[in-house]
Amino acid sequence: MRIDRYLFFIRLLKSRTLAQSVIDEGHVRIDGKRVEKTSDQVQVGSVIAMPLRGEVRVLRVLALPERRGPASEARLCYEELVANSGD
Repeated sequence: MRIDRYLFFIRLLKSRTLAQSVIDEGHVRIDGKRVEKTSDQVQVGSVIAMPLRGEVRVLRVLALPERRGPASEARLCYEELVANSGD
């Protein structure tokens, strides 16, 4: 699945256009390699790292969603590998 589509489907970003702009900035990585194109592929087991809202988010892909469903469905498609700091 395309990385821009995945980030949109799991509700990490509000639109594919926004996902594409974040990717184009060059800060998104899949398995440690910088994502060069919005069409780069993500698969089950991939690790995605990206800055988001002032922190670095690191996610492991657990499933590839078929649609942009509700948040509860989207959360089943990834696991957070770095805990959020600040509670």
